[in-house]
Amino acid sequence: MFRIYTSQSLGQKWVDTYEDYSPIFACILGFTDTGLIPGISAAGATPEARKYTAIADAEFLMNGVKSSYDYPLPPLHQGVSPVFITRAIVEACNIPIHLFNAGLPIPPSVSFIDLKGQPANCLTTGKALPLSLVYDLFQQGLNWGKKLSKNATKNFLILSECVVGGTTTALAILTGLGIDATGKVNSSHPNCNHQQKEIIVKKGLTNAGHYDYLQPLNPFQLVAAVGDPMQIVVAGMAISASIKTGVMLAGGTQMLAVYALIKSIINTSEYDINLDNIIVGTTRWVAEDLTGDTVELAKSIGTVPLLATKLNFSNSSYEQLKMYEQGYVKEGVGAGGCAIAASLSFNWTQEKLLNSIKNLVNNYY
Repeated sequence: MFRIYTSQSLGQKWVDTYEDYSPIFACILGFTDTGLIPGISAAGATPEARKYTAIADAEFLMNGVKSSYDYPLPPLHQGVSPVFITRAIVEACNIPIHLFNAGLPIPPSVSFIDLKGQPANCLTTGKALPLSLVYDLFQQGLNWGKKLSKNATKNFLILSECVVGGTTTALAILTGLGIDATGKVNSSHPNCNHQQKEIIVKKGLTNAGHYDYLQPLNPFQLVAAVGDPMQIVVAGMAISASIKTGVMLAGGTQMLAVYALIKSIINTSEYDINLDNIIVGTTRWVAEDLTGDTVELAKSIGTVPLLATKLNFSNSSYEQLKMYEQGYVKEGVGAGGCAIAASLSFNWTQEKLLNSIKNLVNNYY
């Protein structure tokens, strides 16, 4: 039901260790004005709609199908939100959910943990977030990683995200850390808008005074310059939680960037970590995206086990789901990580996974 694409021995060791464990699911919501750039993202049909994508996804993640919503899921150009995949699994498997607001324009309409962050400015400014806030969000991430893993004797953590425009801030982080990510990242578009992303990132790093430096940047300063609030929170959570239990960074390009950020933080600061306890889990639509190169990106970061669910919508009766096979959407809200966990922890077959998602979509429409 899933495949290990990179660092196979480390990935297999993680799977063997945690296959009888139950997941705890955390979703970290954030926002960057980068997501308002026309054409940058397909996670919402217009820039205005994209302001509410994370809030709508959060409401559906927590409540599932209802007769009405404070923030209905925004229409996409093609496909449906990956939150359908995640919700189908957490609902059926009764997986505990922890929702964190790391920095949204308006608060979610459902119960959440407020980290008192703020939305990031567009990364082109080179001044995305105040440095003091970056350190504060990191510390809160460390604290919550400890809390969530404290009693995790037979649990592992799934750390997921919802940040519109986040693959572009991911590219900025990877580039600032000296990793060649050009042409390798993914997007919610069927054909990744690499050129647009690269122009934006170059402008941001130049405005931050950091472009073409020979030495990789201090990771905290880098997030402050061109990052988003989710990245540093998840990095903190993963670092502290890894001491006690397994951590799956649930996402594609964005979580590979977080993994690279984690490595940079522990190389430049003294934090206890068990890096062998951290993997990245995504979908095959990301791992096998022909308009990016996720596997090579993971290899260039080094020693990161990249896993992906084999979930396939080719035979779905819903056109909205079939669109995933044409490269739309691909991933988000921990969809790939949850699908891996359904197989790993609950022995779900592909058929059971497809039926659960289909039934949820059917009930919604």
